[in-house]
Amino acid sequence: MTFDPVQLETLATIVEEGSFDGAAQRLHVTPSAVSQRVRALEAAAGQVLVRRTLPAAVTAAGEPLLRLARQWRMLEAEAGAIIGDNDVLDLQVAVNADSLATWFRAVLADVARRRGTALRLAVEDEGHSRELLRSGAVLAAVTAEAKPVQGCSVEPLGAMRYRAAVAPGLLAEHRRGNRADWASMPMVVFNEKDQLQDTVLAARGVARPRVVHRVPTTADFLAAVRAGMGWGLVPAQEFAPELARGALVRMPGAAHLDVPLFWQRWRLQSTALETLTTDVRSAARSGLRPPGGAD
Repeated sequence: MTFDPVQLETLATIVEEGSFDGAAQRLHVTPSAVSQRVRALEAAAGQVLVRRTLPAAVTAAGEPLLRLARQWRMLEAEAGAIIGDNDVLDLQVAVNADSLATWFRAVLADVARRRGTALRLAVEDEGHSRELLRSGAVLAAVTAEAKPVQGCSVEPLGAMRYRAAVAPGLLAEHRRGNRADWASMPMVVFNEKDQLQDTVLAARGVARPRVVHRVPTTADFLAAVRAGMGWGLVPAQEFAPELARGALVRMPGAAHLDVPLFWQRWRLQSTALETLTTDVRSAARSGLRPPGGAD
């Protein structure tokens, strides 16, 4: 089955703009022309592809074509850049906040040297980036998902190590002899998707405490734990200097937590995507550790 690139681009623009009228303005055509292109694409596919809602969205049948549209857009821009059309190549990538604040920064430095490339990051929890890949909103992702999304390849990157950290003063308030009172001590989570702290509690047979703070940036999460708002899981790279200066200590009896990370990417013959993958592999080798590695 063959699809018209103009119709595919129209489909992607409708989703990005949220309406047929918005797509028409961006594409510099009439809303009627946008509707005609979508109807023609739906006729070729034999299925309804777009929900006529506000905002407009693709149906399940439309998701593969939306992904195809975005892949075509990337390959077209890459070809233009190669032949000297000064096209800017957009690379949409999902990465979790803790990776972005630590080892992934080496990737930013690598991309900075390629002046015709624009990196567009979606910050998403490593356990919830699958939907972005499946919809085609991103072409690659740092994810906790070992099973590849349809149309993607996957490779292990290593593990991100976390330490259960707490401010010394807060620990003193909730210490029971040589043990911490996990059930009463306040806790800090990144957001409602963050289940890492719950994993630690479950291993100890403890439910969430009554007070749970939500602090949705990596730097402010660390600041909240340092300030004594609650205990939380802090990336080992950030924990080490805090431990050295006495601002944070380990929660008594808590082992480290290693979160395996994977690189999922579209299966495309793209030089830009291959180069980005090489950058990510290099950064991961320097900043992550093998899953289950020694303490």
